[in-house]
Amino acid sequence: MTELIAVVGAALYDEGRLLAARRSAPAELAGRWELPGGKVEPGERDEDALVRELREELGVEAEPLARVPGEFDLGRGHVMRVWRARLLAGEPRPLEDHDELRWLRPGELWTVDWLPGDVPAIRALIDSPPDTEPLRSAVPYNIP
Repeated sequence: MTELIAVVGAALYDEGRLLAARRSAPAELAGRWELPGGKVEPGERDEDALVRELREELGVEAEPLARVPGEFDLGRGHVMRVWRARLLAGEPRPLEDHDELRWLRPGELWTVDWLPGDVPAIRALIDSPPDTEPLRSAVPYNIP
Protein backbone atom coordinates (compact mmCIF):
# COMPACT_ATOMS: atom_id res chain seq x y z
CA MET A 1 0.00 0.00 0.00
CA THR A 2 1.27 3.47 -0.87
CA GLU A 3 1.93 5.82 2.03
CA LEU A 4 0.06 9.11 1.93
CA ILE A 5 2.03 12.32 1.50
CA ALA A 6 1.33 14.69 4.39
CA VAL A 7 0.67 18.35 3.64
CA VAL A 8 0.14 21.09 6.21
CA GLY A 9 -2.21 23.99 5.61
CA ALA A 10 -2.17 27.19 7.60
CA ALA A 11 -5.30 28.85 8.85
CA LEU A 12 -3.26 32.03 9.27
CA TYR A 13 -5.17 34.71 11.12
CA ASP A 14 -4.47 38.39 11.56
CA GLU A 15 -6.98 40.78 13.15
CA GLY A 16 -9.75 38.21 12.70
CA ARG A 17 -9.03 37.73 8.99
CA LEU A 18 -8.01 34.44 7.33
CA LEU A 19 -5.31 34.43 4.63
CA ALA A 20 -6.13 32.74 1.31
CA ALA A 21 -3.60 32.18 -1.48
CA ARG A 22 -4.42 31.87 -5.20
CA ARG A 23 -2.46 29.17 -7.03
CA SER A 24 -0.43 30.09 -10.10
CA ALA A 25 0.96 26.57 -10.64
CA PRO A 26 0.55 23.83 -11.62
CA ALA A 27 -1.74 24.68 -14.52
CA GLU A 28 -4.60 22.43 -13.33
CA LEU A 29 -4.77 24.32 -10.01
CA ALA A 30 -4.04 27.83 -11.27
CA GLY A 31 -6.65 30.45 -10.37
CA ARG A 32 -8.12 28.49 -7.46
CA TRP A 33 -7.61 29.41 -3.80
CA GLU A 34 -6.10 27.45 -0.93
CA LEU A 35 -4.78 27.72 2.57
CA PRO A 36 -1.02 28.35 2.31
CA GLY A 37 1.30 25.54 3.30
CA GLY A 38 3.07 22.57 1.79
CA LYS A 39 4.54 19.11 2.15
CA VAL A 40 5.90 17.77 5.41
CA GLU A 41 9.44 16.49 4.89
CA PRO A 42 10.38 13.02 6.21
CA GLY A 43 11.09 13.23 9.95
CA GLU A 44 9.68 16.79 10.18
CA ARG A 45 6.93 17.68 12.66
CA ASP A 46 3.80 19.29 11.20
CA GLU A 47 4.36 22.45 13.23
CA ASP A 48 7.93 22.82 11.95
CA ALA A 49 6.81 22.20 8.36
CA LEU A 50 4.15 24.88 8.73
CA VAL A 51 6.62 27.47 9.99
CA ARG A 52 9.10 26.57 7.21
CA GLU A 53 6.48 26.61 4.45
CA LEU A 54 5.05 29.99 5.51
CA ARG A 55 8.56 31.42 5.55
CA GLU A 56 9.29 30.02 2.06
CA GLU A 57 5.91 30.72 0.44
CA LEU A 58 4.96 34.01 2.08
CA GLY A 59 8.11 35.44 3.68
CA VAL A 60 6.53 35.61 7.15
CA GLU A 61 7.11 34.24 10.60
CA ALA A 62 4.11 32.52 12.13
CA GLU A 63 3.26 30.55 15.24
CA PRO A 64 1.20 27.34 15.01
CA LEU A 65 -1.44 27.40 17.73
CA ALA A 66 -3.78 24.41 17.43
CA ARG A 67 -4.53 21.66 14.96
CA VAL A 68 -7.96 21.63 13.35
CA PRO A 69 -9.63 18.22 13.77
CA GLY A 70 -9.48 15.88 10.80
CA GLU A 71 -7.39 15.13 7.74
CA PHE A 72 -8.49 16.33 4.33
CA ASP A 73 -8.02 14.32 1.13
CA LEU A 74 -6.30 16.39 -1.55
CA GLY A 75 -6.22 13.57 -4.10
CA ARG A 76 -3.20 11.99 -5.79
CA GLY A 77 -2.06 10.43 -2.51
CA HIS A 78 -1.91 13.68 -0.53
CA VAL A 79 -3.66 14.38 2.77
CA MET A 80 -3.78 17.81 4.44
CA ARG A 81 -3.69 18.60 8.13
CA VAL A 82 -4.63 22.18 9.03
CA TRP A 83 -3.20 24.25 11.85
CA ARG A 84 -4.54 27.53 13.18
CA ALA A 85 -1.63 29.95 13.21
CA ARG A 86 -0.90 33.52 14.19
CA LEU A 87 1.18 35.95 12.15
CA LEU A 88 4.21 37.05 14.19
CA ALA A 89 6.30 39.10 11.76
CA GLY A 90 6.37 40.17 8.15
CA GLU A 91 3.83 41.14 5.52
CA PRO A 92 2.69 38.10 3.49
CA ARG A 93 3.59 38.19 -0.19
CA PRO A 94 3.29 35.46 -2.83
CA LEU A 95 6.78 34.00 -3.29
CA GLU A 96 6.15 30.44 -4.56
CA ASP A 97 3.31 28.95 -6.66
CA HIS A 98 0.88 31.79 -5.87
CA ASP A 99 0.06 35.02 -7.69
CA GLU A 100 -2.31 36.69 -5.22
CA LEU A 101 -3.06 36.70 -1.52
CA ARG A 102 -6.25 37.89 0.08
CA TRP A 103 -7.21 38.48 3.71
CA LEU A 104 -10.79 37.30 4.15
CA ARG A 105 -13.04 38.60 6.90
CA PRO A 106 -15.50 36.08 8.38
CA GLY A 107 -18.32 37.08 6.00
CA GLU A 108 -16.03 36.78 2.96
CA LEU A 109 -14.81 33.18 3.31
CA TRP A 110 -16.94 31.89 0.45
CA THR A 111 -16.15 34.74 -1.96
CA VAL A 112 -13.15 32.89 -3.41
CA ASP A 113 -13.07 29.72 -5.51
CA TRP A 114 -11.42 27.28 -3.06
CA LEU A 115 -9.68 24.15 -4.31
CA PRO A 116 -11.95 21.14 -3.69
CA GLY A 117 -9.59 19.69 -1.05
CA ASP A 118 -9.65 22.94 0.92
CA VAL A 119 -13.45 23.23 1.13
CA PRO A 120 -13.83 20.60 3.89
CA ALA A 121 -10.91 22.21 5.73
CA ILE A 122 -12.63 25.61 5.64
CA ARG A 123 -15.84 24.01 6.91
CA ALA A 124 -13.89 22.33 9.72
CA LEU A 125 -12.37 25.68 10.67
CA ILE A 126 -15.84 27.16 10.94
CA ASP A 127 -17.21 24.20 12.91
CA SER A 128 -14.35 23.62 15.34
CA PRO A 129 -14.01 25.81 18.39
CA PRO A 130 -10.47 27.01 18.97
CA ASP A 131 -8.29 25.26 21.53
CA THR A 132 -6.33 28.37 22.36
CA GLU A 133 -7.44 31.63 23.91
CA PRO A 134 -5.72 34.02 21.43
CA LEU A 135 -7.98 32.88 18.57
CA ARG A 136 -11.34 33.20 20.28
CA SER A 137 -12.09 36.52 18.58
CA ALA A 138 -10.61 35.42 15.26
CA VAL A 139 -12.73 32.34 14.60
CA PRO A 140 -15.32 32.91 11.85
CA TYR A 141 -18.34 31.38 13.60
CA ASN A 142 -20.99 33.21 11.58
CA ILE A 143 -20.11 31.89 8.10
CA PRO A 144 -22.84 29.84 6.36
